[in-house]
Amino acid sequence: MIWIGFIVLGFVSGSIPFALLIGRAKGVDIRRHGSGNVGATNVSRVLGRPYGLLCFALDAAKGAGPVVAAGLVQGVFGATVAAVEPTAQWAWLAVAVASVAGHMFSPFVGFRGGKGVATGFGSMVAMWNILTIPLLLALAAWLCVLAVSRYISLASIVAAQVVPIAFMTIMLVRDGGDDPNARVVHAMPVLIVTIGIAALVVLRHRANIARLQRGEEPRIGQGRRAGGA
Repeated sequence: MIWIGFIVLGFVSGSIPFALLIGRAKGVDIRRHGSGNVGATNVSRVLGRPYGLLCFALDAAKGAGPVVAAGLVQGVFGATVAAVEPTAQWAWLAVAVASVAGHMFSPFVGFRGGKGVATGFGSMVAMWNILTIPLLLALAAWLCVLAVSRYISLASIVAAQVVPIAFMTIMLVRDGGDDPNARVVHAMPVLIVTIGIAALVVLRHRANIARLQRGEEPRIGQGRRAGGA
């Protein structure tokens, strides 16, 4: 029952539309400018990079808060995946997923929302130490791809794919044990969710992928086009 409460908390926290609130504070309805997306990227394009970074930080924090609270109360915060039972893995992951779902389908924005990259990052990086290192590696990949390509959408897609790969690698190398197959089975909840989120990020960016293929996706600093990320 405690886990259910944290899952609800995750959804409610994730549904807070910080992009919309920041826009309103500046006298702008973010849904009517740029791409219309209620997320940090559109805030950055419409209001400027400082406000975009603020929105990213707030969106990440609203995902991280419920996950950290749940981990501390349930005694799994700081444990390796080998030390967390699969049922507890599922429950903790459900809190993170609920936060992302709240952001994507916020009841405060007509059950619409952003693409969940910042909130997903915050909720999963807060799962110390099961997903913290994979998420930091994904952040490094995001920064590298962004620096080379200047496409935020492409950087986000690549970073999402890094998470399950990095988790699997770290889990097999670091967590020890004589039977790697048993370790994979034990960690299956985390693998399933991270792979699912990676696929969802691709799905949510399908319009961006189409624009990348046509050469129409705006690079960072290139101005604002309707239909952007």
